[in-house]
Parts: sequence; structure tokens; C-alpha cells
Amino acid sequence: MAKKILVYVEMAGAELAPVSLEVLTKARQLGDVAAVVLDSQAATTAPLLGSYGAATLYAGVEDDYRKFVAQPAAATLASLTEEQHPDLILFGATYDARDICARLSARVGLTVVANATDVVARGDGFAAISSVFGATQNVTTELDGPSPCVLLRPKSVAAETVQGPAAKVVNLALPEGAPRGARRLESVVAPASGPKLEEARVVVSGGRGLQDPSNFAMLEDLAALLHGAVGASRAVVDAGWVPYARQVGQTGKTVKPDVYLACGISGAMQHTVGMKGAKHIIAINKDREAPIFKLCDLGVIGDVLKIVPALVAELKSRGVSG
Repeated sequence: MAKKILVYVEMAGAELAPVSLEVLTKARQLGDVAAVVLDSQAATTAPLLGSYGAATLYAGVEDDYRKFVAQPAAATLASLTEEQHPDLILFGATYDARDICARLSARVGLTVVANATDVVARGDGFAAISSVFGATQNVTTELDGPSPCVLLRPKSVAAETVQGPAAKVVNLALPEGAPRGARRLESVVAPASGPKLEEARVVVSGGRGLQDPSNFAMLEDLAALLHGAVGASRAVVDAGWVPYARQVGQTGKTVKPDVYLACGISGAMQHTVGMKGAKHIIAINKDREAPIFKLCDLGVIGDVLKIVPALVAELKSRGVSG
């Protein structure tokens, strides 16, 4: 008998979050998939969820899921888990999902593995695979107990569609007496242009080698010409040069672009675990001993403050425009 896989699917505005589509792709490799969407527009997602393998959509449409942080969602998932007894519950490793999963685990007493890179069938159950020690080793954790939970890191799985009918919609009610707790007073979306960092086919990242935060402007110019996004190392984010939203690495975002340009980045393990999955890596650094050169496909030894402007000028001379 096929295993019952429950996937918590998040909304990003009016659309499904990309990481949730990745998790759905993994889920259908493991068993029969049911998705949970807790949003006023949940029912509208049924056709897309079906195209990613979900046979059932548990839809909760109360405004409280957006008004309050984590607790209403956790209460609803706890009630559904106790009713349906899924063999596995999968989440994308986002900030909201971590909060919800932790509360779900505490309510029902479930095993949780966070920050996993894969989930595989193991005997009659499942095992989660996680990277440790700067992604130099993998650890396999067998999942014990009823309805274990796994949070999968973004970009661990490539999202892929299948031909399938729209998911069957089953309405979920917010359990009576569910706690509300912390209320969201305001949501602020940072202004952005060009592709999102996690979705860009080209990422141009900068590090301490840029010497001054104002020099990120030339990375913006280069990224615009290449229709890419700008990333950064943890060092410059910690220094306040650029927002945390641009950080690539173990404690930032994981990216897998076609081309990753590391400009003035030494290549510390904390950074490389977030970008080493790129198809092609180009590094510019004046330190010929920089660890990034052991990882890159093309290394340029030189001053990034001279090379990047020259590259921008060359691209413009060839008629390339953003």
C-alpha cells in the first residue's frame, strides 16, 4: 500500500511558494500526496497542485492564518494529523514553516528533522539526509514514530510537473479554541528589480574584496546586463553593506544558477555550501590562494575593482543591454 504523504504548501502572495513545488515533487516520489494550503485563496491552487502530483488539497481559508503567526496553522495541522495519520509530513525549510512545524511537533509529539537535503524510503519507513560540517559529509537519519516531519532546504529538489487532474478540494475548519498568539501587524516587501536571487539563472555575488559597499553598484550594473541577480557573502552582510536578503550560504539562501560569479569572495565553506550547486562557477580574486579557486570552473586572478568595470564596458561595447 502506498504511503500517505502530507505536504504543507505555502503561498508567496497570490502564488505557490517555489520551495513548496520542490517539496511536492519529492513527495510524489515517496507515496500518495495530499497538500495543505492555509490561505484565503487556497481553493484556487487545486489545478496547479494537481499538476505537481497532489491528489487532495486540504484548504483552510480563514483570515486568521495570515493575521496570526504560526499557532492557528499548527493547530489545524495537528487536528488533521490526528485525523488522517499520514506516514510522513513534509515542509519547505522557510521561516514560517519552521515555526509551524515546531509547534506541530510539540502538540502531537512528532519526530522532526530540519534542514534536510533529501528524504528517501527506508524499509517500511523513511530516512532524511542532511549535510553537516559545511556540507563535507552527509548524515542519514531514520525517522521513527508516527507522522515524522522533515523540513527540506530550498533547491534540494528540482520542481517538475506531471500530467494530473486538479487536486480534490477538502475544506478544513480552524479548530475551535485554537490559540492565536502573536499577530502580524505589518508586512513589508522590499522593493526589487530583476529576477529573484533564488530563481536567477545568473548570480553575481560580492564579498570583502569589493572593499567598500558603494562598489556593489558595479555588480548591479553587471547583473543587469546579464539579466541576473546580485548576491553577497555573509561577511559583507554582517558588515551592513547589503541586506540579509542577498546573503548566499549556509545561513543565507541556496542558489543553483547556470552561472555564478564570485567577485572578491574568498570561498569560505559557509558561503560555498549555498552556491556550489551552480552549473558554472566563475571566480575573480587577487589572492591566488583563495579557496574559491578550488571550486570554480574559471578563475581570474586580479583586482575585482578593475576587472568588473572592464567586463561591463566590454559587454556594452558589444551591444548588450539590461
